[in-house]
Amino acid sequence: MIVQVWRRAMAAEIGPVLVACAEAEIADAVTAHGGEAVLTDPDHPSGSDRIREAVDRYDPDQRFDIVVNLQGDLPTIDAATVHAVLAPLADRDVDIATAAVEIVHAEELHDPNVVKAVAEIRNDALIGRALYFTRSLAPSGPGPVYHHIGIYAYRRAALARFVALPPAALERRERLEQLRALAAGMRIDVALVDTVPLGVDTPADLERARRLLTESSGD
Repeated sequence: MIVQVWRRAMAAEIGPVLVACAEAEIADAVTAHGGEAVLTDPDHPSGSDRIREAVDRYDPDQRFDIVVNLQGDLPTIDAATVHAVLAPLADRDVDIATAAVEIVHAEELHDPNVVKAVAEIRNDALIGRALYFTRSLAPSGPGPVYHHIGIYAYRRAALARFVALPPAALERRERLEQLRALAAGMRIDVALVDTVPLGVDTPADLERARRLLTESSGD
């Protein structure tokens, strides 16, 4: 699955692709397919800490100002979503960018596994400022509700600041790491995309991902 995510990242063609991992087995799988992996401290408290270590080791001279974090459980993510998450960073006031899609299936509205992005997105805009993230249904009232997609684009300085922050109270309560950034006054903007990539959390998800990937390859 990690190799599939690496391939998707390579297809986006936005820059070097590095797999940050704590297990030698994952690094070996990536390098066996021609990728580049960095073994990091297995005791990192979050994925953000892991990518910070990997990026600093790969690019100590800070040639790259933006870091895109693709989670390893999104093997069907497409290049368009990766490109979309970069768009909010055209505004220099944005520290972190992420993505979301409008919820169209009613069962997702009250599913705590579907994280909702509460963002100020006006009229037909495709980018808006994040105000909150929650596992509950929000906001209330008529209008779209957005399903948050776990992909982030960080400015290098914002990533360094973020991992140095202590966990926030609402972060612990909601079990959502991005609330730490909002609590510290950092700006997160959300880019709207068309589709939700399949996240693999269960054996059933894995089988579905295998079917989708087989179908898309034509095998």
